Amino acid sequence: MRHRFHTLLLVGSGAREHALAKAIKRSSRPHSLVTFASSANPGIAHLSQSFALGNINDPKAVAAFARAQDVTLAVVGPEAPLETGVADALWERDIPVVGPRRDLAMIETSKGFARHLMTEFGIPGCPDYRHFRTLDGVEAFLQSLSEKFVVKADGLMGGKGVKVAGDHLQSHREALQYCEQLIAKGASFVIEEKCMGEEFSMFSFCDGPTLKHMPPVQDHKRAYVGDEGPNTGGMGSYSDRDHSLPFLKISDIEAARATNELVAEGLRKKFGHGYKGILYGGYMATADGGRVIEFNARFGDPEAMNLLTLLETDIIDIFEAIGNETLHNMEVAFAPKASVCKYAVPAGYPDNPAKGFAVGIEQVEQPENLFLGAVDLRQGKLVATGSRTAAVVGIAEELEEAEAIAETLVSQVEGNLFHRQDVGTRELIDKRVSHMRSLRK
Repeated sequence: MRHRFHTLLLVGSGAREHALAKAIKRSSRPHSLVTFASSANPGIAHLSQSFALGNINDPKAVAAFARAQDVTLAVVGPEAPLETGVADALWERDIPVVGPRRDLAMIETSKGFARHLMTEFGIPGCPDYRHFRTLDGVEAFLQSLSEKFVVKADGLMGGKGVKVAGDHLQSHREALQYCEQLIAKGASFVIEEKCMGEEFSMFSFCDGPTLKHMPPVQDHKRAYVGDEGPNTGGMGSYSDRDHSLPFLKISDIEAARATNELVAEGLRKKFGHGYKGILYGGYMATADGGRVIEFNARFGDPEAMNLLTLLETDIIDIFEAIGNETLHNMEVAFAPKASVCKYAVPAGYPDNPAKGFAVGIEQVEQPENLFLGAVDLRQGKLVATGSRTAAVVGIAEELEEAEAIAETLVSQVEGNLFHRQDVGTRELIDKRVSHMRSLRK
């Protein structure tokens, strides 16, 4: 069978996009990779035939670059370009895009929209919630939830707009103060019931009518060992060889997959066109079934590193099928192995991160499993720019072995950095398992 040659556009410049670039370069399909980036990530630049810097959130700039490069297929890595309509601008030029149009991307860009969609179409797993633009009714709703509440800014906040009772907010008074801060910034917000359980991520390739699901992954949002410290963009993640997680039941996974499918169907009914891209459901397994924490409109970071490293199906075949709505014709396979991803991040991250220091990657023994994140190339030297610097992935038959590999690799990244040593360890996973067991009694 003769395959079409693709000039494939990658939008973005973080570790997630580095993982996408590596998966694309593994493809056996004839292709050329061109990248439109916001920073000079040398890992992505090295894999790209053409690499340009610009405003990735400017639809006209991205579309102009795509036109100049004769792009035939595009993938948008981060969420912000989806909110500004980059996918819409590319589709207007007949370029298929892996990444939803702006209206469909509201499943991530508006917490209120996502909850309203679930309510409108009777999608299960929605906690009790209210959407607010003023303080009217906030205190009464907080009192109805007692000490089990979460406040979520309604918009893109880089993973830092969610405040949880007991973790970030110690009283209704502190919750009201946070709500006042959001209102002062012109933001609306959602207050919802705090659910008790264990979180996991369920990703699906989606071409509109058809979804192909990926193995579940567990992310670690808190900055420090033992789930201490502030929320971050994600310090690491793991997946297991059986394509489950040690604390999950089969019914948890089946319910999450079914919910992703219902959301895609709801979006199609609401807007009249299908969701094309990666649908990412953030779930919590609880004592009485799954709850939806949030939805995102792209690969997670760090989970992308786990999943794209394990992916066995040719990614260009998948992307082409998403554009053509032919996912139903193909199987999507992942290696039956365990994976552990760990991030090296600057000292002081996330609240007061060090910046501008040199980063050394020459000692990393498996460079194929190293993914550069918030870095820049200045005068030929790799420097950290203040967010998560570099991720590594350990792959093995068993989780303990994968964790040991990841720990070795992340320790070989040099610079003013730290990482969570406990991501993927037996001790931490056993805590997750015993927590779920106690809740389900």
